[in-house]
Amino acid sequence: MKLLRMTPGKGDVLLAEGDPRVAEDEERLIEEFRRQLDLGMWAAVPLEGDAGRREATMVRDFAEIPEGADRVIFFPRAAGGR
Repeated sequence: MKLLRMTPGKGDVLLAEGDPRVAEDEERLIEEFRRQLDLGMWAAVPLEGDAGRREATMVRDFAEIPEGADRVIFFPRAAGGR
């Protein structure tokens, strides 16, 4: 699994990578996941929808990540808005 951050003008930046089935990797992935949320980022897991259509599901906890997901993408919350 890869944890990626979307950075405007720079594309995706790799934050952490590992196998969540390996205890040390899982611990590192969870720590980085929480750090990103603490920084105010949102997290989404890309999914393939019908006929190859791109979709994603938002996650708020590492345990919500679907089994077998290969990446989680973090992105900043929209500024402003009411």
